[in-house]
Amino acid sequence: MSLFKINNTFKPAGDQPNAIESLVKGVKSGMRHQTLLGVTGSGKTFTCANVIADIGKPTLVIAHNKTLAAQLASEYREFFPHNAVHYFVSYYDYYQPEAYMPVTDTYIEKEAMINEEIERLRHASTQALLSRRDVIIVASVSCIYGLGSPESYERVNVKIQKGMKTDRAEIVRRLIDIHFERTNVDLTPGFFRAVGNTIEIMPVNEKIIYRLKFESHSTGGGQTVVRAIDQIDHVTRAIKKSLDVFFLFPAKHFITDKAESDRALKTIKAELETRLGELKKEGKLLEAERLKRRTNYDLAMIREVGYCNGIENYSRHFSGHLPGEPPDTLLSYFPHKPDGSADFLTIIDESHVTIPQIGGMYGGDQSRKNTLIEHGFRLPSARDNRPLKFNEFEERVGQAIYTSATPSIFEGENSDQIVEQIIRPTGLLDPVIIIRPVVEKGKFMGQIADCITEAEKTIQAGFRVILTTLTKKMAEDLTDYLKDKKIKAEYLHSDIKTIERIEILTKFRRGEFDVIVGVNLLREGLDLPEVALIGILDADREGFLRSETSLIQIIGRAARNVEGRVIIYADVITGSIERAVKETNRRRAIQETYNKKHGITPKTIIKAIRDITDQMQTEHKKAVAEELKIDEALFQKNPKALIKAKEREMNDAVKVLDFETAALLRDEIAALYKKLEIMLDKSRS
Repeated sequence: MSLFKINNTFKPAGDQPNAIESLVKGVKSGMRHQTLLGVTGSGKTFTCANVIADIGKPTLVIAHNKTLAAQLASEYREFFPHNAVHYFVSYYDYYQPEAYMPVTDTYIEKEAMINEEIERLRHASTQALLSRRDVIIVASVSCIYGLGSPESYERVNVKIQKGMKTDRAEIVRRLIDIHFERTNVDLTPGFFRAVGNTIEIMPVNEKIIYRLKFESHSTGGGQTVVRAIDQIDHVTRAIKKSLDVFFLFPAKHFITDKAESDRALKTIKAELETRLGELKKEGKLLEAERLKRRTNYDLAMIREVGYCNGIENYSRHFSGHLPGEPPDTLLSYFPHKPDGSADFLTIIDESHVTIPQIGGMYGGDQSRKNTLIEHGFRLPSARDNRPLKFNEFEERVGQAIYTSATPSIFEGENSDQIVEQIIRPTGLLDPVIIIRPVVEKGKFMGQIADCITEAEKTIQAGFRVILTTLTKKMAEDLTDYLKDKKIKAEYLHSDIKTIERIEILTKFRRGEFDVIVGVNLLREGLDLPEVALIGILDADREGFLRSETSLIQIIGRAARNVEGRVIIYADVITGSIERAVKETNRRRAIQETYNKKHGITPKTIIKAIRDITDQMQTEHKKAVAEELKIDEALFQKNPKALIKAKEREMNDAVKVLDFETAALLRDEIAALYKKLEIMLDKSRS
């Protein structure tokens, strides 16, 4: 019986039953590579969910960007509400890698802004993989980058059991050893607080406090035991349950025990001596001195605190891997059979984009590292802190299913079978395509003016609009122009932070604005059924963004709405435009035939507006909102008395150092004052 229990609200329809059956047979018969060629809106994710439910193995789903990964994570959570579905992407909101430019003698220090919520979700992913099998991890391509060894990560976890003989100081030492930090104020993931005979800990993977209470052992002699382990809501401070035992994983993925750390320090020092000799022999005295200072400083930091900035560059020494060996990655945390082969399923979404991304990562990384090594900024072992090569990736993922509306040559040449999913269960047709010239009979028509006119008609009908440009600058300028025309618009491109991108798309679906302007972020996989018009500007500029594959993907964004239209602005019908229109019309004809045969009237998809930010919203904000609901009746009866009572509670919480409760009350009081002000304004008017 499968460990995965799929939400049976939906039933496979159209081409889905045949696709599910074929893919499941393929997996069970041992096929290594399969492709699901599914048109936009045909339910490829639902088909894959059914395959996962039937096969019953842990599954890795890889998407080519964070936004698409977030959407897929939300969908898989809806399909598998009782299983562990996690989101694993790069935790950087901003990332400038370490680099050196010899031409200008410019060294760029690594600079990064870590998103703590995403870091928490990464830890939740790895810990789920080490503790259960009913796991689906939806990841971006960052999953092929180096990560700490799963053996070390699992081995140094701390087991705390009710009744165990230990003292508070020993627990504190063990927490610091696995990179938890001590604080005297509010707890956040990865921190602990020790007050009196208690220790309170917030793990990195969840916003729950574990409180340990100690008491003297009955035998005396100064020994203490763990008297109680309570799981506490970190905002309300209410005890959720009492435990007999719990395991605490490290606060960082790169972690080693003392023996491994001592060994690593010796091998790093030995490599340093060898490399200094090479540089001096080449007459690179400046580079040798630079490397010596930097590495010795890092060694001192690792020796004293167990960590240093850029410790990942020494990962090969800590893992014990040989030079050139592939690093541990997220794939290492997935289960493997006794013979070492993968015991999990991999689904590569929008494979025509994701596969080339995975294939190109190693080369770019090595070019940057080689320059740093040559000029004395890093030891040669820094090369081994790298993404996987494509052949290494293929060896580690085992059985794979590629999904795309436009598979590339790779899928065609490597797949044991290609399964088509052309029919949409909703009966929706591919959109009507209109090709409109910018210049007609010598008269300049103006694509911007025309698409604004068409956009206004679509908005008046209650639908949304997507406009695609060739550059980020044009997307920003066009957005400003639309706003000047009193059209609610936003742009979306790669400079926008991960969470903000997801929030923009959610607001777009909710109707907080009507037009999104973007470049290529709006092509693959985004599920936006409210969109009834797509305008493709400068469509005749043949190239990556206006290739046949790109055009088919853009056109597909309008295939979830019965009113879907695409206007292609082009003075020349390029080969890509011609092929994209021909393929779209072919698919439209197949769906029309199916609809007539089965008496189906196409209907726009009605889909709940959910996104991963629902899960990423802080528990603090949720708790404040909940408290406001509870106190609504008291507020209506006597708002000033309620506020005074809350202020007294806040002050009492501060006196006993209960800062979480005090912070909750503080924010509730601020919200109550705002409500009171609105109430008074209404009474005056």
